[in-house]
Amino acid sequence: MTSPSLSAVPALPGDDPNAVVKAFAANRAFRAAEWAELTTEDNPYRRPVRPDDLAWLDYSGAMPAADALKLSGLLGHRMLRNVYDLDALYVAPAPKPAVTADQEAFYSQENRVLSALAKPILEHHLFTFLEEGRTPLERPTVAAATGHVLSSFEQRAAAPNRALDAVLKTAGKREAGTFLMLQLSAFLPAMNTAVGRAALGEYELAATSLRPFLLDEYRSWVNSSAAYGKLLAGADLKTSAAAYWQLYLGTSLARGNHLHHLAVNRENLFAFLGALVHKKMDESLTRDRFAHVFATSLTADTGYFDGVGTVAEDGLRELVERLLTPLAAVHGDRVVQEFHRGFTDAARYAELWEADLETQVTWADSIQEYQDKAVKIDKYLTDENIEVDLDTFVESNEETSTTHVHDEHRLVMIESGQMHFWNNVTHKIELNQGEKLLIPVSRLHGSTVLSGECTYHQPIIPDDLLARIL
Repeated sequence: MTSPSLSAVPALPGDDPNAVVKAFAANRAFRAAEWAELTTEDNPYRRPVRPDDLAWLDYSGAMPAADALKLSGLLGHRMLRNVYDLDALYVAPAPKPAVTADQEAFYSQENRVLSALAKPILEHHLFTFLEEGRTPLERPTVAAATGHVLSSFEQRAAAPNRALDAVLKTAGKREAGTFLMLQLSAFLPAMNTAVGRAALGEYELAATSLRPFLLDEYRSWVNSSAAYGKLLAGADLKTSAAAYWQLYLGTSLARGNHLHHLAVNRENLFAFLGALVHKKMDESLTRDRFAHVFATSLTADTGYFDGVGTVAEDGLRELVERLLTPLAAVHGDRVVQEFHRGFTDAARYAELWEADLETQVTWADSIQEYQDKAVKIDKYLTDENIEVDLDTFVESNEETSTTHVHDEHRLVMIESGQMHFWNNVTHKIELNQGEKLLIPVSRLHGSTVLSGECTYHQPIIPDDLLARIL
């Protein structure tokens, strides 16, 4: 019998970037979700991508900054996480035939080859927008980089966290707190895996203290595994990899993917160090805020955050200087310039995540309000005899729509039948004949048909028309 790792090299999809991405996403482990797969706690290899949408999405160029929360970003980061995770070890909690089949497909030679081809395409599409609006340091010195980090620390410490504050403002605090914990589970393990990956290598001649520092950082994460598990248990969640894949925001995946991107592509070491310093600063500034939100919304065991180190201004100054000074003495200005790039890009992702999460939990907490808005919009279109673009779907029992976002505002209008609509693991929203719901642009959601057949329509509402009606 031929070992799976020694199987023949697969036929390659050619030079078309979109053909490469489609071929990679065709892996059985990434197939569209079925009705029972809202969560996959027993299958770390099952990561639905929604591959049918790749027929019209374009990955041949860079994603504009304005599209960072849209569908190509969400699906792109799902695929890229699958690329990065191929080099990590995942073991299923129990052997089952379907799980074993997904494991074989996930770790197959074909998937490794296609992931290597898809990786630069996805990275170019997803990360190029970071170059827009990035402000370089006036002078590429260690002192200037340190000053920028300390200034960012002061600004962040003084500012509210919009995402965490939004959770506390919801009526359904347990639901919002659970969703927040889902997002933490999407990027926190990934970031720490990236740190462990970066520790591998032989580089003592250039930076004698770097490897011990990185190993200590990863060891701290490993030692906190029991406390992390207790934290997730407060929301009835498990630590299995990709267990809540369909509920991860694109920005949550992006935060983990960005650090992986800098760790995997070894030429980005100096930028990786900048992003890592941002990680430590961010964790220091948010640990007490996270603990308060989870204790309030979930009565969770927040002991995990007691083990997250605090970094004050003096500690940050010492850390930046310790990391950069020996490297800059050998490799010059490039060290500081790249460090600054990694730090500012990580900060940008943190800000994007904060805004995305605030909007998502606020919308999810106000579904009745958005059902009322949908009725108002539909009445306005009818009364004013306004025609808009419309998609119609006829789906059968248990037909499931893998979670996704829309690139425009849409109504969901049930003509006949019944479906479950969801945006969290905590509950499902029942939509029956005649009922309507407004789904704003970039809001994560999925659905499953409950009746024998369900016919529903999705009118597309342009920005200016929505503003005029509401």
